[in-house]
Amino acid sequence: MADFVAKSTVKSAERKLATPFATKDAMNTIISAIITDNPWGCTSYTSGGETLSPVQKTSEYYSGKVVYENVQGKKVGQISVKAPTSGSFDTNISTIQGNAALASAMGGTASHDSSEDSFSVTLKCHTDTGELYNVRFSRDAINISSYEADSILTTIETWADAIPALA
Repeated sequence: MADFVAKSTVKSAERKLATPFATKDAMNTIISAIITDNPWGCTSYTSGGETLSPVQKTSEYYSGKVVYENVQGKKVGQISVKAPTSGSFDTNISTIQGNAALASAMGGTASHDSSEDSFSVTLKCHTDTGELYNVRFSRDAINISSYEADSILTTIETWADAIPALA
């Protein structure tokens, strides 16, 4: 019987942030700069006959809670919110907060408890050697996955070291 022969070594790495992102907007400012400025030197490539950007957002999610407190400050209810984009998350939060019927049914005043928010954005990058890898940003960590070349980790680590929010 034939044996399987390894063709590659796929790696992953994680950086826990010393201070989590205070807001999704703080994280998304960095994401936008990566997509616009391409600090990792990623290259465009063709897949399925289509030319793809060097850095692409492949997934994102945002979740949080709207809590309801009565006049004594006691939490009387909550609504969990999960959305596929930052904008839809903001719209959902403000819609829930502005809904008088929900506030009346809950018996309290609505407020967004942003300290409990969770968010994540994954970027797909392509190198000049043809390698594809992912970089996932969350509130408290950055994960690099599916890379083979150590130079990818070195490039991203050097870049992250220069950004105080990513310490």
